[in-house]
Amino acid sequence: MIRARVLDAPLDVAEHEAAVSAAEAGAVVSFSGVVRNHDHGRGVLRLSYEGHPSSDELLRTIAEEIAARPGVRGVVVSHRVGDLAIGDPALVAAVAAEHRKEAFDACADLVDEVKARLPIWKHQFFDDGTDEWVNCP
Repeated sequence: MIRARVLDAPLDVAEHEAAVSAAEAGAVVSFSGVVRNHDHGRGVLRLSYEGHPSSDELLRTIAEEIAARPGVRGVVVSHRVGDLAIGDPALVAAVAAEHRKEAFDACADLVDEVKARLPIWKHQFFDDGTDEWVNCP
């Protein structure tokens, strides 16, 4: 199972875990990157994400690369775009693998690759009335 989506809708960790589960897998590892209320000592009120039109295709490519690893049985990953509030998941990933080490390593690498390569831009709005764009690969 491979699924990768960039969408303007709430993300659900349990749904990702269920979608990736497989009878051949002895481990399912998930990650949820949520909007926090601070960044580098400044209070954050909310975020807005914008994605390049190629984001869906590139996210799928990254998921396929991780899924090709030995022992990996499924990869499901989603990144949110649009307006998000504090506590909202922005990135959710789940990996099923035959063994826990494979699942942990694959999920960590999946998240790292998404953060490094996916053309999605984060617009932060601070409690002092300022804003900034960050994480633009």
